[in-house]
Amino acid sequence: MSSGIVIALVAVVVALAFGLHRLRTDGRFSSARAGTADAQPSADDAPPADGQRVAAEVPGAPATWQAVLEAVPSARLGRQATLLQFSSAFCAPCRATKRTLSEVADVVPGVVHLEVDAEHHLDLVRRLDVLRTPTTLVLDATGVEVARAAGAPRKEQVLQALGRA
Repeated sequence: MSSGIVIALVAVVVALAFGLHRLRTDGRFSSARAGTADAQPSADDAPPADGQRVAAEVPGAPATWQAVLEAVPSARLGRQATLLQFSSAFCAPCRATKRTLSEVADVVPGVVHLEVDAEHHLDLVRRLDVLRTPTTLVLDATGVEVARAAGAPRKEQVLQALGRA
């Protein structure tokens, strides 16, 4: 067997393995990683009844939410949960993810969908360890990251992740 054929076969096997890995993991939510998890807030940090808070009203906010507020001061935290999506302009899966997350936010009371342009908020992307778009973070009512997904999640996956919040 010639070396060209062996190289081609190895390339095909590696590509298939990578494709199967992406198929298995793309869009699936995992629990917040230890390095990105926020400290649990005190009872004083409970969200107000309307769920709308601004930076000045959240002095003891968890690190994730505080970072979001510093980058996007107009951001609002959902009463039950916030679906924080990082996307970019030329990302086709980002548009599908936006539709899915918006639909879930419309259907589930107290859930807010917040989309952040990763290209315009690189400091936030680095701070929250976002490696690709779309990436979705599920934040609980206090702004603590409870789950994260890289890739385009399906609606049932989003609803299941909201159960953790």
